[in-house]
Amino acid sequence: MSYNRSNIGSGSRNVGRHTFEFGRTYVVRPRGTHQATIVWLHGIGEMGSSWTQFLESLPIPNIKWICPTAPTRPITLFGGNPSTAWFDIEDLSDNATDDVEGLDASAAHIVNMLSNERDDIKLGVAGFSMGAAMALYSATCRAIGQFGNGNRYPINLNVAVALSGWLPCSRIVRSRVPASQEAGRRAAALAVLVCHGQG
Repeated sequence: MSYNRSNIGSGSRNVGRHTFEFGRTYVVRPRGTHQATIVWLHGIGEMGSSWTQFLESLPIPNIKWICPTAPTRPITLFGGNPSTAWFDIEDLSDNATDDVEGLDASAAHIVNMLSNERDDIKLGVAGFSMGAAMALYSATCRAIGQFGNGNRYPINLNVAVALSGWLPCSRIVRSRVPASQEAGRRAAALAVLVCHGQG
């Protein structure tokens, strides 16, 4: 069997005061019957192509992998130096301000890529490091039923996978999910795998 890797163009997303220009998106086509589509999100400083060879090597023939490239943007943690990143990072403390505008722009970009899939296809989001954080943020939006800006989250995610990441906007999750029975029901229906390696 052969792996069919193709790429599609970039896209832009207007959120609030900013326009976020996303880089090239790469697609790893399924070798078998297409049953699921997963958006794979790279870590900070990487590109969508960074993980395609690994994804092609997985013995999972029924998944289409969509591998977008994050916008290049100034990163506060890096002294304002630019890097590909799904959102800005102020610092690594629990008290850091979350970049909800950047998170929402990337989450909306993910939704846009998954919204064109057939109704019978399972939908997922997965990632490594900052990509894992973005996957967990997307899962949070699905559970709550809306983006951080209050707009409705329009797709039914089935799975989220986070490898060596963290949960952005954790204060929002603590206050909103337990307060809503519907959010609790959606959270319980979403399969989530969180893994973190040891040094």
